[in-house]
Amino acid sequence: MMSNSMNKNYYAILMAGGVGSRFWPVSTKSFPKQFHDMLGTGDTLIQKTFKRLTQIVPKENIFILTNELYNDLVLRQLPEVTSRQVVLEPAMRNTAPCILYASLKIQKENPDAIMIVAPSDHWIEDEVAFAENVRMAFDFCANNNTLMTLGIQPTFPNTGYGYIEYDKSGSNTIKPVKQFREKPDYSTAKSFIEQGNFLWNAGIFMWSVKSVIESFQINQSQLYALFKLGISDYNTETESDFIAENYAKAENISVDYAIMEPSSNVFVIPATFDWNDLGTWGSLYDKLEKDVDNNAIVNTRVLSTDANNNLIKTKNNKIVVVDGISDYIIVDENDVLLIFPKKKEQYIKEVVRQVTDKFGDKYS
Repeated sequence: MMSNSMNKNYYAILMAGGVGSRFWPVSTKSFPKQFHDMLGTGDTLIQKTFKRLTQIVPKENIFILTNELYNDLVLRQLPEVTSRQVVLEPAMRNTAPCILYASLKIQKENPDAIMIVAPSDHWIEDEVAFAENVRMAFDFCANNNTLMTLGIQPTFPNTGYGYIEYDKSGSNTIKPVKQFREKPDYSTAKSFIEQGNFLWNAGIFMWSVKSVIESFQINQSQLYALFKLGISDYNTETESDFIAENYAKAENISVDYAIMEPSSNVFVIPATFDWNDLGTWGSLYDKLEKDVDNNAIVNTRVLSTDANNNLIKTKNNKIVVVDGISDYIIVDENDVLLIFPKKKEQYIKEVVRQVTDKFGDKYS
């Protein structure tokens, strides 16, 4: 049953379609990282995100956007979710097509909906602060024709994230966005932080269903025309046939490029919570507790000598003996053992390709 304190117009789209290949060999095409308990909390990342969203949104109004390959995984890990709430993509087409598709479904169900779009695989420490930030955004979206995002206060000049530049004049917490900036080089990232009005783009968005669909109409008329054809089918038995026939025709484009960057009615709230996108083994290492030698150890018993700053993860509490090895990722998962320098982790995607070429698709 829906809690009386929940607003029935509040909806969420939980994005859970990615493969997460930088977390190989744990994250694979058949079992991506969002369905793993990457931090040893007892919850998988998608379960943790779903619980976080239920603080704000009635659980029956949380839609899971995922690839059709992961339908069974979603329903197994989120048993309180019904098949109505699982929106399946038959092809990978980036974030704009699936967000438009889900938004049209939600609008047909509730034209007054206010919604959040959130990735399923991020780590947020202070969930109370997260809920406060989202409620503030929802209130603003309910009263303004706007597209909103939560920006993360940068803690160092990270070159792996896009940035949001906001107008720093005025004392309001909610800031007008001046522009989105691509992933910068180090010196540019450093200058962003020195200027004080740049935030990391976390890919968390809030808007009314009316505002987001209007933005697609204006900025992505072709994409809107494609999905508008299915309006009579959405939320009916013929929806899956329409999507199977038409989804792959959609342009492969992110929601940032499609509507956020070209729109002038974009606002940002500088987030008041800690955040980690858990995009790489290195980012996971940063979040995990360390032993006296600064090794992060997950499901493993370790005997170490002259071994520092490693991430060591196995299944079934295996004993691992390490001697004279530092700054490595050591991951034992099913048929694969990865021993790889942390400083080269950006090449793991390429390693997956090489392993697949040599040993077959089952290892990707």
